Amino acid sequence: MKKISSLIVKKRMMILIISLVLLIPSVLGYISTKINYDLLTYLPKEIDTMKGQDILKEDFGTGAFSMLVSENMKPKEVSALKEKIQDVPHVKDVIWYDSLLDTSVPMEMLPKDLYEAFNHGDATLLMILYDDTSSAEGTMDAVREIRKIADERVFLSGMTAVLVDTQALSEAEAPLYVLLAVVLCAITLMLAMDSWLIPFVFLASIGIAIVYNLGSNLFLGQISYVTKALAAVLQLGVTMDYSIFLWHSYEKYAETEDKEKAMAHAIEDTMSSVIGSSVTTIAGFIALCFMSFTLGLDLGIVMAKGVLLGVICCLTVLPAMILVFDKPLRKTKHKALLPDLKGIATFSIGHEKIVLILCALLLIPVVHGYRNTPVYYNLDSSLPRDLASIQANEKLKEEFNMNSTHMLLMDAGVEEKKVMEMADEMKKEDGVKFVLGLNTVKGPLIPEEFVPEKLEDALISDNYQLLLIGSEYEVASEAVNNQVAKLTEIAKAYDPESMLIGEAPCTKDLIEITDHDFNTVSTVSIGVIFLIIAIVFRSISLPALLVAVIEFGIMINMGIPAYTGSKIPFIASIVIGTIQLGSTVDYAILITTKYRRSRTAGVPVRKAVTDAVNESAKSVMVSALAFFASTFGVGMYSNIDMISSLCTLMSRGALISMLCVLLVLPSVLVAFDGIITKTTLAQKV
Repeated sequence: MKKISSLIVKKRMMILIISLVLLIPSVLGYISTKINYDLLTYLPKEIDTMKGQDILKEDFGTGAFSMLVSENMKPKEVSALKEKIQDVPHVKDVIWYDSLLDTSVPMEMLPKDLYEAFNHGDATLLMILYDDTSSAEGTMDAVREIRKIADERVFLSGMTAVLVDTQALSEAEAPLYVLLAVVLCAITLMLAMDSWLIPFVFLASIGIAIVYNLGSNLFLGQISYVTKALAAVLQLGVTMDYSIFLWHSYEKYAETEDKEKAMAHAIEDTMSSVIGSSVTTIAGFIALCFMSFTLGLDLGIVMAKGVLLGVICCLTVLPAMILVFDKPLRKTKHKALLPDLKGIATFSIGHEKIVLILCALLLIPVVHGYRNTPVYYNLDSSLPRDLASIQANEKLKEEFNMNSTHMLLMDAGVEEKKVMEMADEMKKEDGVKFVLGLNTVKGPLIPEEFVPEKLEDALISDNYQLLLIGSEYEVASEAVNNQVAKLTEIAKAYDPESMLIGEAPCTKDLIEITDHDFNTVSTVSIGVIFLIIAIVFRSISLPALLVAVIEFGIMINMGIPAYTGSKIPFIASIVIGTIQLGSTVDYAILITTKYRRSRTAGVPVRKAVTDAVNESAKSVMVSALAFFASTFGVGMYSNIDMISSLCTLMSRGALISMLCVLLVLPSVLVAFDGIITKTTLAQKV
């Protein structure tokens, strides 16, 4: 380590030049990385709903659809609009009255349920089929083009329209996320640290690591918009304490040594400490990779990589910057405005029984809130209500009482009579508006020769036939999930290989899969971090106690929405606990390490814990406040509720974990000191 640290100090200018040069490919990589706005694509590929999407594209040449509502438009105007939309690139087909019947046949000859499905008062409904998936660039471009063609009487709903609006909103807000995080973090550090300039040196070093991380995502092919929005903010908050540790260590050695020797020693100290603590943080993010819903893999890889790059930059780029700017840093020194925190340890240890009893009493409401926090799965619920796609979805519900559309894929060989029987059975189910397929359109009222050939191409292939099912029920609601289960059961009775696909069936799978993922990720993250702490401290009891204290803080944080009446996005219940555990366990390890060293040296338990907390409190608070500052502003500002909720939970979690570590952990260490001593190997003094 001495050779490495000396080499870093000696080659500091070369390190800075290389780090700046590497920004060029990183920026190009960042610009070239594709962003995925469709979270449902992260569902496992082997489930029916995802297999069905592939079949739909391969056999029918379509992968997505939109519902277009037109108001106060004459049939001729609707027909003209349809022709214009039909000419838009990536639009495969537009289904309307003249798609179901030849124009020589009166509209009234449509079966009653189909007529009502496409007409209501002065409103008319068109279904637009695209030749690619919902999140494909071509499909999203088609939606943008259709919006240009349409006027204020036209409302375009559907998943792709929602994704287009999500992309526009996310791209508009993302730069402000970083700006807010940087400004608030800088203000916090200027007040908490002893130099006005050092926060900007920290931010420059971490900023370089963030650009490296975002640029290297190119090798992943694509990342989700959630990952893109959170990566920079999270990396800033999680890795800031490494920079703080290096600065404090450098200042200590600089009192008695020249700046080069002081920095070499500071790098050595930081290397041994930060590498160990970063392993727990990386382990927390890697736990997300065990999710079946691969958004966790996406976020986990990007954030684990970000922490690793943050550590590397902290040990190379930051020391070089501090040495280069040593004179201005010294000139801008000031007395830290953070108050003396020694009273915290005295209070906690002097009232350990009261603290522990209070925690025990809080446990029941905390666990109740944690288990009963309301969660939403409908992806458009996270968006502002004034977006064009959301208003169109509302218009579809208002005019046609339709909230979702399912697609049913069946064997093309299933007889017409059987398909009619099945459709009739499905129509009897609550909430089913219509069942539209080639064999449901043809009937005694409409001879086969009147059915346009184009409709046949859209609804039947060599291997499969496609039926569209309109539903009154909202995506992710219990009613639609029950409906999907019942419709699947009916379809399987007629064709065991049939597949019900669409947003509602996909979301039902999402609910079931993420419920399982929650248990998996929690178990893996706790298990891995438990093992790491056990190895670090060579103890059986300490891992259990440290994880218990932090899990208590996590449950408080995740349980608060149950009492405030706010819903959180489904992904929050999975990732927040892991992020909070992985990023704040370092605080607990810092205090516990000092406590164990003192106890091994024979220091009485109360003094050992008091000294450990007093020595660590300021570092813990500065780090927690930096994490809070980097996420709080985004949580308050973002109009995408999924981003806002995640950042609000993270910022609040940082403060709650800080309080648990500074108030609850000291009481726990004092109360369980006897057990800890018996179940822990002596630590080197």
